[in-house]
Amino acid sequence: MTDITLLRPSLDRLPEYEDALERGWSPNTDQDVSREQLLQLRRNPARFLHDLYNSPLVRLPDGREVPRLPAHDFWISDGDFCGRIGFRFQRGTEDMPSTIYGHIGYTIVPWKQRRGYATQALRMILPVCRSEGFSRVLITCDDDNEGSRKVILANGGEPAGTLPHLSRPGHVKCLFWVPTA
Repeated sequence: MTDITLLRPSLDRLPEYEDALERGWSPNTDQDVSREQLLQLRRNPARFLHDLYNSPLVRLPDGREVPRLPAHDFWISDGDFCGRIGFRFQRGTEDMPSTIYGHIGYTIVPWKQRRGYATQALRMILPVCRSEGFSRVLITCDDDNEGSRKVILANGGEPAGTLPHLSRPGHVKCLFWVPTA
């Protein structure tokens, strides 16, 4: 298995991110934002990168803007861009706003899937979660996403019920608590 690294998003690696968007990858697993991000990135790369990870507000799929949660965001690399993983949280509580499904979100570009990268990336971000005081984190996946379910279970995930899927009627999000130690 190839080793991966978690890298902080940066302007010097932005062309790799842009290439992934051009190839149809979306960093959002609930809606395709690739075209929208490409337009913003090409308009002003530095502002795009800043807004993506540091703006004080986040726009939800329904158009509402809400305060950005504290987060640790990484790009996954095996020498090339492979995807992203992020840990978002509220200080001092395991609770999350109702607009956020879980603490950790990740996605791997289609041409790098089924190599164990998501499993490795999740394992690698758990110490970051622990350093923020979390003994466990909530991670969700769509009920029909067997690959993500395997990633979560491989990292010690314990089933914790389901929630209605906000953007896919008839589907649910499966919840798992994953220990950080």
